[in-house]
Amino acid sequence: MQEKKDAQPKSASGLGKAHPALKAFMCGSLSGTCSTLLFQPLDLVKTRLQTLQNSLSPGSPKVGMLSVFITVVRTEKLFGLWKGVSPSFMRCIPGVGIYFSTFYSLKQHFFEDRAPNAGEAVLLGAGARCVAGVAMLPVTVIKTRFESGRYNYVSVFGALRSVCQTEGPRALYSGLTATLLRDAPFSGIYVMFYSQAKRVLPHEISSSGLAPVVNFGCGVLAGILASFVTQPADVVKTHMQVSPALYRRTSDAIRFVYSEHGLGGFFRGAVPRSLRRTLMAAMAWTVYEQLMARMGLKS
Repeated sequence: MQEKKDAQPKSASGLGKAHPALKAFMCGSLSGTCSTLLFQPLDLVKTRLQTLQNSLSPGSPKVGMLSVFITVVRTEKLFGLWKGVSPSFMRCIPGVGIYFSTFYSLKQHFFEDRAPNAGEAVLLGAGARCVAGVAMLPVTVIKTRFESGRYNYVSVFGALRSVCQTEGPRALYSGLTATLLRDAPFSGIYVMFYSQAKRVLPHEISSSGLAPVVNFGCGVLAGILASFVTQPADVVKTHMQVSPALYRRTSDAIRFVYSEHGLGGFFRGAVPRSLRRTLMAAMAWTVYEQLMARMGLKS
């Protein structure tokens, strides 16, 4: 009996050591679930702002984030702000899990004995995001269309079937270039600033009970900088995924946005996107690192 009792913890410990990437996937998925549910309204408002038709006459006041927010609540009720949350879950829960497990695996493979420097952190974050971005792009396309309010999809699987039947499977990968141009730099810049900000903190703070709060603060700073740099690519991606028939190439969408809205068009929806991406990334990384620490793994 005693031998069986001793064998159980050894077996559990062996399983933990044999599947660290799976643990990273589970921690990432849980952190993605929390952040997606909280910040979905900001993503919806961002998408509506970016796809809003420029039908106003010159000199008319611009439509802002607050007016879009109020319009959605009036016409679609409060829960209309969470339209597209189902595809968001289907994208973010496995997507964030894939990102963190890839990130963990790459870091363990290339930087097992030392911390990556600033340039290496950029490549590490960008590489992990490319893997997750390509894997989850079909669901990202459906999520963007749900949020735009232009499509009457009933379910995620119904939307996938409808796109394949009417536009072909290739439409599910519309905006791939713009997505990678947005996500890879965002993640690379975020990981670089996040890791460098944490590195300069005194050990007494990073190892104290304030560590989650400090990590969240570092994440907010990194997210603001990364969001600003990648905002134009996000606008182009949204246009290509909502109306893929209008744009054969990424350059077509760029020309359209510039001709219709000028340079300012590339920063439409910047405020809700920056808020969402910054807070979502900061929360995801904070939750991920705390869960990994509880599992005895170095994030």
